Amino acid sequence: MAETQQTLRADIEGLYGPLKALSEREAEKWFHAITTIVRPGLIVGPGDESDRFTYWPVRLARGGSVLAPGDGRDPVQFVDARDLAEWTIRLAEAHAFGAYNAMGPASTLTMKGMVDGIGHAISASAKPVWVPSAFLEKQKVAAWSDMPVWVPAQGDSASASLRSNGKAIRAGLTFRPLAVTARDTLAWWKTLPPDRQKELRAGIKPEREQQVLAAWADAKKG
Repeated sequence: MAETQQTLRADIEGLYGPLKALSEREAEKWFHAITTIVRPGLIVGPGDESDRFTYWPVRLARGGSVLAPGDGRDPVQFVDARDLAEWTIRLAEAHAFGAYNAMGPASTLTMKGMVDGIGHAISASAKPVWVPSAFLEKQKVAAWSDMPVWVPAQGDSASASLRSNGKAIRAGLTFRPLAVTARDTLAWWKTLPPDRQKELRAGIKPEREQQVLAAWADAKKG
């Protein structure tokens, strides 16, 4: 049963992108020049039940050595749900048509910049331990799921977090500071019931994180 569910999930994930593209084409087919397409990428902030961005402020707040992916230079992109919602309303009111990559920030943000920025915003004492992507791959630590927000800036995912948002910015999309999103997300998390806070829905599990950190420490000794 579990194997069947995993296969079904993989099939759905594999169809996610193609179905979105087909949906856009279908909308353009019927509404022609009056179609507005918003492509937000990763949506984050208070109320996000996926825990993908939430993982980082929660994990950093816990302290200790934190497994961090790559060398910190890989770019990341996301948008606070509140910025996205406010802008989408303004977009509709202005009858602005076309396709927009609605993701932030306004300028390139690296994974290290995000992790350090979150840590500073919430006054965390945690110490990120940056581990090369090749080592993480050998340890079967997956980008995006085990290490949320992050995808390696190489191979097939080289441009995954380098989508141009210039058109959306020119159309009025603005972004609140990372620090505000981080603090508000952590504050929201702390309001959730204890049962919900027991386990994040995204990110590497604590026991597995410690195993990988130990393996990396041993590898450096060798």
